[in-house]
Amino acid sequence: MKIPRIAWAAYGFALVVIVLDQLTKAWVLGSADVSDPALIPDGYRFAEVLPGIFSVTMVRNTGVSFGLFGGGGARWALSIFSLIVAGGLAWWALQAQRRTLIAAIGLVIGGAVGNAIDRVRFGYVVDFIDFSATGVFPWVFNIADSAITIGVCLLILDSIRSERKATVGVAHEKA
Repeated sequence: MKIPRIAWAAYGFALVVIVLDQLTKAWVLGSADVSDPALIPDGYRFAEVLPGIFSVTMVRNTGVSFGLFGGGGARWALSIFSLIVAGGLAWWALQAQRRTLIAAIGLVIGGAVGNAIDRVRFGYVVDFIDFSATGVFPWVFNIADSAITIGVCLLILDSIRSERKATVGVAHEKA
């Protein structure tokens, strides 16, 4: 089977997200000067980058993006689900033709795989981007979570734009 060039773009986006996600998590975990990441206390603040706005804080996320549905009991189910979603999106990329859709698919694949790697390795996802001091955004998150969120927003945008084009096309045919 020949993979279309545009699908390779989605896979490229995914790879960039996975690499950035894993590198930043390794950087955070390596900053603690401990032999085992399990020794880092949950909620440990590595740095307050912008006081009152942004900190680098270690949080073990046993749930999905932004800590939703946490508790740890679903480690393997969430890992398998993430990989199934990534596989389905990788297949969808083979059919996709629109650039926004390709970018969205790649970002979600990368985020899903990045967090699945953590769940398999550690039993939790390493979250560290912390804007909770602002009082506006209470969750601590990571690069993978950000990619998933941006990817889903792009999927919605692409859906609205393609629906609008289809509606305009039908209106022109009737005229």
